[in-house]
Amino acid sequence: MPKYPRTQTNYPGVCFIQGKALDGRPEKIFYINYYRNGKRVEEKAGRQFRDNMTAARANQIRVRRIEGDLPSNQERREAAQQQRWTLDRLWEEYREPLAQKTKSFITDRGRYQNFIQAALGQKEPRELSPLDVHRLQRTVAKDHAPQTVKHVLLLLQRLINFGFKRGLCPGINFKIDKPRVDNKKTEFLTPEQIKALTDTLDAFAWDPQAANFMRLALYTGMRRGEIFKLQWRDVDFDRGLITLREPKGGQDETIPLNQAVRELLEDHPRDPDSPFVFPGRGGRQRTRPPKRIQDIRKMAGLPPDFRPLHGLRHSYASMLASSGQVDLYVLQKLLTHKSAAMTQRYAHLRDTTLKRASDLAGELIDQAAAGSEPGREKASLPEK
Repeated sequence: MPKYPRTQTNYPGVCFIQGKALDGRPEKIFYINYYRNGKRVEEKAGRQFRDNMTAARANQIRVRRIEGDLPSNQERREAAQQQRWTLDRLWEEYREPLAQKTKSFITDRGRYQNFIQAALGQKEPRELSPLDVHRLQRTVAKDHAPQTVKHVLLLLQRLINFGFKRGLCPGINFKIDKPRVDNKKTEFLTPEQIKALTDTLDAFAWDPQAANFMRLALYTGMRRGEIFKLQWRDVDFDRGLITLREPKGGQDETIPLNQAVRELLEDHPRDPDSPFVFPGRGGRQRTRPPKRIQDIRKMAGLPPDFRPLHGLRHSYASMLASSGQVDLYVLQKLLTHKSAAMTQRYAHLRDTTLKRASDLAGELIDQAAAGSEPGREKASLPEK
């Protein structure tokens, strides 16, 4: 039932309620009633003083809407909504080219649907305030790591920039501050931990999908997404190469097929109905690592915060860097890093090896100065 009593006029379908003008005077607010597509519609026609509305004018509006000469208020609102470039609408436009890159699309779609859509989806960028963004950041931070918060805010910023650069909508007049994230944590295993891990992997020979998945990460430093996408056609046993398809969204790369990996893949079981080396359900591409990877980590006694696949990639890189036999340029190519800056996190390991070599040189010179034959007592680098 109407909240305020309606007073009928001399015109059918036209009524008014008694309200107040801004100056406090009593003011009539006119409404019209009619049917559109079989449904009864009641809409405000206007106010007596503000809109100079009368019962006669309200009746004219009603007739024109019945005849279809004027859209209803609801139709006008829907039309206006279609003209608004809300974040939801920007996302629909933005996602089309993104959907061609499966990994990026799935990740960003989850971030948008899980965090941005409910909070800000119906707003245009120009309607956003720093408080809106702060509330979004605080909501995400309740149950997620700073890195996730940063990625959500980066996606929001990309959407706004996307709309602004294409002339779809105005931008915002404030900066979106993102949390600082220390993403340079370098996990690596000690020789004792590697021994424990390989022994555990041997014990998991009955599950070659899980065991060999981890071995491949350790022996090649491949990212988990690259292992997900690895197909048998990408393994060139004749030339000794592995092709990585779009590593982290970039162009295809090749890495050497070392002897350990050659033997691993030659013995690895093949699914005749799937092109993938580690197929998922129905022979399709995997989207998650094998379930027993965490069981292997626990059985090997590795730290609870050790990320099995990411950590194995770091272990691969750390062992090469600390060997003193691989420079950072070669390591960059093996890891398919786009820039040397990404490989620089391993520089301190190489520097430690160089320092040990330099210390050995000083000891050899001291031996020579003392009259003994250099290198007789210490023929190799001191242990770490």
